[in-house]
Amino acid sequence: MNFQLTDWIVLAVTLLGVILYGIYKSRTSKNLEGYFLSNRQMPWWLVLLGIMGTQASAVTFLTAPGQVYTDGMRFVQYYFGLPIAMIVLSITFVPLFHKLKLFTAYEFLEKRFDVKTRTLTSFLFLLSRGLSTGISIFAPSIVLSSMLGWDIYLTNIVMGGLLIVYTVSGGAKAVAYTQKIQFVIIYAAMFVAAYYSVKSLPNGIGFTDALHIAGKSGKLNVITTGMNEHGFDWKDRYNIWSGLIGGFFLALSYFGTDQSQVGRYLTAKDTRESRLGLLLNGLVKVPLQFLILLIGCLLFAYYSFFHAPAFFNKTQETEVLQSAYAPEYKVATAAYEKMQQEKALVAKELAQALHENNDAVINASRSKLMAAEKEGHALREQMKSLIKKADPGADTNDTNYIFLRFVGDTLPAGLVGLIVAIIFLAAWGSIAAALNSLASCTMIDFHQKFSKKKLSPEEEYKWGKYYTLFWGVFCIVIALFAYNIGNSLIEAVNILGSWFYGTILGIFLVAFYLKKVQSNAVFISAIIAEVIVITVSRLNIISFLWLNLIGAAAVVILSVLIQILTTDKSKAVQ
Repeated sequence: MNFQLTDWIVLAVTLLGVILYGIYKSRTSKNLEGYFLSNRQMPWWLVLLGIMGTQASAVTFLTAPGQVYTDGMRFVQYYFGLPIAMIVLSITFVPLFHKLKLFTAYEFLEKRFDVKTRTLTSFLFLLSRGLSTGISIFAPSIVLSSMLGWDIYLTNIVMGGLLIVYTVSGGAKAVAYTQKIQFVIIYAAMFVAAYYSVKSLPNGIGFTDALHIAGKSGKLNVITTGMNEHGFDWKDRYNIWSGLIGGFFLALSYFGTDQSQVGRYLTAKDTRESRLGLLLNGLVKVPLQFLILLIGCLLFAYYSFFHAPAFFNKTQETEVLQSAYAPEYKVATAAYEKMQQEKALVAKELAQALHENNDAVINASRSKLMAAEKEGHALREQMKSLIKKADPGADTNDTNYIFLRFVGDTLPAGLVGLIVAIIFLAAWGSIAAALNSLASCTMIDFHQKFSKKKLSPEEEYKWGKYYTLFWGVFCIVIALFAYNIGNSLIEAVNILGSWFYGTILGIFLVAFYLKKVQSNAVFISAIIAEVIVITVSRLNIISFLWLNLIGAAAVVILSVLIQILTTDKSKAVQ
């Protein structure tokens, strides 16, 4: 990456400014309510930005355009269930959580069931959120490692350490106010990147032409049914049904039972402010995510006219070119470059035909582009196998590097630094909220509950900081093992969440709607359901989004059955 002095200045000023602003805004009462919930005084718009900032990590901005470049726009269907979930949460979960003045969502489960159910659910959250936050720390580390050739492990430690500074010192208030600044900078910079992707196209080729070229190559597949010649493909990850149904259950669990999100709207002044934040999130999240994903289509169009790297991770490419497999790799690269040259001619031909409304040429060009895509995919797979042979531990999934490579090769000095800065800011926004929620659950659900020593408010405040620091270090350690994870980072985080979210949601659904089911039944059902979900996932018999429905349904059904089997018929659940 061509990183100049101007970029370093922009990067340093932006990141330092956010850290100092977070520390400045962190002044609050030195007790748990001040540290974890900002004294419950946040307005709806800060709640909204907190919810969106927590959800939109660096993983979103770093890998979403690359996900579209390789697989098309169908990933957007993943968010289709979110608006419906926001309505359900606003009607059911939010009023109760505010009425009970909870610190964590899991306190409610002790009131409804018992300590062991609360502890199990909180533990499942800590495990899932701790692991996924480690992956989120790894995302910005990829940037510095790829950009400067730094050791990825050292980079994880540096990036996680910088984040911990204002998160530990500031608590929820620092998180909320820094997310406000981060949100503005992030989306402004992403739209600048989109502008330059269009501006860099050949003369006479504009935004509409770029979308046509992406569409004719199969990248504008916004709505897919999941159907093939054998019927519905349950392994298809992104389609209208997995998005609406699986996505609904995932969003319901994430926003309703994940403390990293619940903690954001528990900071609100009242139920109305929380509802406004959630409902507006449901209203704007899908279109904003659509626009971020659309950048991937623009990148695809750009690389249809200009040389696209055969492999986007320069570090891995350098290593294979220094190995015994270099001759084979060079032959495959030459074939790929020849295909790219032919593809550029077809793209220009298509653009001209679109201007002239020449349907015959448009259809012919579309067939040629699809054929070029198929050939390019085969060549890239061949090169990935050579990279793997040269280094068995190599990360051959370069989806995470596509957007970053475009930024480094195309954008002018200063803007490269800004784009790199937003990747860090997005990471910090989501990770800071996660660390705050992990610390709050550890303090409230474990320390306060099981410690025999009574602490003063000041001592509790200090322990809250200690736990934030602990989880920061834990997540850095997880990040050290996130390399070569096998999926794009955005998929890896969502798959990991789906292992646990369904089970956690099922426990809450039983708590809300099955009043006659008691603690032992739901506790046993949750353990069995978690085993089922992990087993189904490992066997790879269904797309990960459906795991959320499976987990929730398993807990609900098993709870009812176990309750019936362990009570007299006269007391059976109706």
